[in-house]
Amino acid sequence: MPKLILKPIGCQIDGSNPQLNQNREHIIALESRLKERREVILQGYGPQYQARVREKGKMTAMDRVVALADHANDILPINTFVNDGLLFGDEKKSSPNAGVITAFVRVAGRYVMVIANDNTVASGAWWPHTPEKIIRAQEIALRLRLPVVYLVDCSGLFLPEQGATFPGKTGAGHIFKMNSLLSDQGVPQIAGVCGDCIAGGGYMPIISDRVFMTEQAYMVIAGAALIRGAKSQHLSSHDIGGPHVHVHISNCADVRVPDDLAMLQKIKDEVEKLPTSAVPYYRGQKSPAAPKFDDSELSLIIPASPRDTYDIRQVLARLIDHSLFYEFEPQVGQEVVCGIAYVAGLSIGFLANALELFPHPQNPSVTRAGGILYREGVAKLARFGRALNDDGIPMCWLQDVSGFDVGTEAEKTGLLSYGSSLIYANSTHQTPMMTVLLRKASGAGYYAMAGMPYDPVLQISTTISRLAVMEGHTLAIGAFHTKLDDNFDIATKDPQERARIEKGMQAVRERIEEDMDPYKAASKMDTDEVVMLSEIRKYLSCFAECSYQACGYRRIKNPRIWSLHDLAADSRDAVLRPDPQTLATALETPHEEDRFENASSIDAPMDGMFYLSASPDAPPYVKIGDRIAPGQALGLIEVMKCFYPVKYQGHKPTTIVGINIKNATPVSSGMKIFITRE
Repeated sequence: MPKLILKPIGCQIDGSNPQLNQNREHIIALESRLKERREVILQGYGPQYQARVREKGKMTAMDRVVALADHANDILPINTFVNDGLLFGDEKKSSPNAGVITAFVRVAGRYVMVIANDNTVASGAWWPHTPEKIIRAQEIALRLRLPVVYLVDCSGLFLPEQGATFPGKTGAGHIFKMNSLLSDQGVPQIAGVCGDCIAGGGYMPIISDRVFMTEQAYMVIAGAALIRGAKSQHLSSHDIGGPHVHVHISNCADVRVPDDLAMLQKIKDEVEKLPTSAVPYYRGQKSPAAPKFDDSELSLIIPASPRDTYDIRQVLARLIDHSLFYEFEPQVGQEVVCGIAYVAGLSIGFLANALELFPHPQNPSVTRAGGILYREGVAKLARFGRALNDDGIPMCWLQDVSGFDVGTEAEKTGLLSYGSSLIYANSTHQTPMMTVLLRKASGAGYYAMAGMPYDPVLQISTTISRLAVMEGHTLAIGAFHTKLDDNFDIATKDPQERARIEKGMQAVRERIEEDMDPYKAASKMDTDEVVMLSEIRKYLSCFAECSYQACGYRRIKNPRIWSLHDLAADSRDAVLRPDPQTLATALETPHEEDRFENASSIDAPMDGMFYLSASPDAPPYVKIGDRIAPGQALGLIEVMKCFYPVKYQGHKPTTIVGINIKNATPVSSGMKIFITRE
């Protein structure tokens, strides 16, 4: 029977390493700030407004969501930071959470999408981006066939900004279209009306399959104030559209309940009546299992600096069940890692950038930098993604990408065409996709690796994510290139002009750095959520369960007939390039140097900028007379603003007898950097 062999990946991390601990402390500080910002947002307008809501005999929106969930840990918010930092109207009011909580919530043993108006923020009004946030949650529910629960407590549009919420393709009216599309596709919708429900807020629950109303609630096309102005009638909104009207007369609601807790219990009862989750069926004989390695170690593995490299397999080992992984075509396109693993006992395909140095597939003596997309890796991503889609396996993209390769080789080998093939594949996949922006998400690489424009079901960022066309330093060079020499140094000798150029370049760098801030992306809904590294596994497990929870609406093949088996067989039979041991031998082929008898050279593995020390004030990695061991770092080479360690690839110790370059010097592939002699 065809079978994919999963193998252990990853290893223990030396937690005593000072450099790794310094990185962890930096990330912990960033994630502490994330926790603080979340806490402030979840408070809405604060304790005073929460108390005001409770005085009316109602629960706050967050109280309702917590009470609805099976457990507090079963709530995974999305789009928490929408409108973060923005102020609206003449009074410059904030709108925490854009006035609405959206979250994956496990209810009665299965995930639902909850959309709850925050009644502590202007009585649950709709602000600019509130409709888009609600629509995004509805889109996710439609893609995954998740039941939707609306907890409606909405005073309508925030009128001073109605021009930003009423018209347009993603204006408030599109919410009702999504209600209709969900209903058309048979996705269950349950509404609990538990407070103000005016105008658009009144329309939102009506298409739901079940509508419950508390005694404190009302639904009206227009509130009492508007009616008094239009018709001179002195009525309260509750008189006009309370549960006594809509349950017993209009039939716009189904059941009348005394309070929020009774309403939430009714919703739970309805969810429990739905077909049970298909997750146990698709798990088969497997059970959910934790990774072998603790995901808290991700802050030791992933450098906060976008210029430093790491091993993506160590990351995978902390996300997948048992840290077991089947890698697809490991010898091909090594700048990307593709494979299958189980998450929460369910099959997930992974497509990830690798950040190390790799030998060129046609010329093993030349090295390539990871984190960049080349023809071979792009073709592998497209081939693997199509197989996952054909087999119905959900896919998770782990992004840390600087972009596509550039230069003559890229153009001659048709990288544009291969990139188009990958983009076409990602645009037409039917199986659910999730994208994680681990760190860099740059240029067209962000698109090719299933960024938000390619409709992943969910895209999450970390506190060190950087989403932009290019880094600030690179963009500043491009903007001021006419003022720079071939080494990108300021060409002028005039002190005043130099100062002017330096100030201009610094301003560009700072602006781009600000634009790349993950919270800014989240505020604009360019990403769905900012999470801690240790929360990636939690969101990934939720994505896995949601992808397999419903059955019958998409093809999920029996694993015995996966297309991946055919591709794996083809890979085994194909003539592959030399194995890593052969490549290492090729890289250490000696070159005689006239100045030294019986000498060998260590050559530059690729074009780039070579550094003999880690920083200007740090000692050099090696100096003349040093005895070096296999695998020892000799320097750094910078390619597309990412630093890769250059290591001694020989099999036995040798001595440095000559250094042919100065620090921070451009090098070409094959250039003799160090001269060695045994």
